[in-house]
Amino acid sequence: MQDVEFLKFVVENLVKNKEDIVIDKQVDELWVLLTLKVNKEDMWVVIWKWGNIVSAIRSLLKIVWSKTNQKINLKVLD
Repeated sequence: MQDVEFLKFVVENLVKNKEDIVIDKQVDELWVLLTLKVNKEDMWVVIWKWGNIVSAIRSLLKIVWSKTNQKINLKVLD
């Protein structure tokens, strides 16, 4: 679960309400989907600057998964 731990580490260092972070992982043959839910007060931090923060997190996750044949995606729930 290197990807979930990595995502949790990154998000914990961005938000105030660390206890409200929920990460769900769904895996199929080609894709890994990580679903992230944070406190409403912290949502602006995760999606800040027209989505640049969440795009950067997605890029980092792709680097973590670059050694596998699967693709990874991150979905942020509001």
